[in-house]
Amino acid sequence: MSERGGVRDRERAVRQVHFHDPDAPAAAVVTPSVFVAARDSAGRLLLVRRYDSGTWELPGGRVDVGESASAAAVRETAEESGISVRITGLVGIFTDPAHVVESPFGGEIRQQFVVCFHGCATGGTLRPDLSETSDADWFGPHEIEMLAVQPSALMLIEKALSGARQPYLG
Repeated sequence: MSERGGVRDRERAVRQVHFHDPDAPAAAVVTPSVFVAARDSAGRLLLVRRYDSGTWELPGGRVDVGESASAAAVRETAEESGISVRITGLVGIFTDPAHVVESPFGGEIRQQFVVCFHGCATGGTLRPDLSETSDADWFGPHEIEMLAVQPSALMLIEKALSGARQPYLG
């Protein structure tokens, strides 16, 4: 799939991700979020390109009130990529207080509390949502090295691809 271009892209506000940045603003809230390291039958990893920054990451987002983490992971993956997934395991829990996300519109400053799952694709049609994501595609591990990826997103990807027997707890 190709990235959409044009004026709309340049006008979108970009969220700021601070990962071990000494100049990061102080977080006011902790927000539960989920991401999914989904694989296809060839073992490739599903990634989505953020519409606001153009960087690649695992599909995911916030857990809604009344929703379980695994249900949020399945929902967010389908929304952002068009792919249905089945959760197959836990990559890890990531609660680094030095991972702060600043809303693109000057509002909320939050500390990430991430649950990252392993998953496998069960169907759907690959497509970005054109709201949060401008592209969605499958990548082999060596292809990921060439992509623009935020350090915090790269950490999740690396842990997912590591083959560790135990989930990351940090």
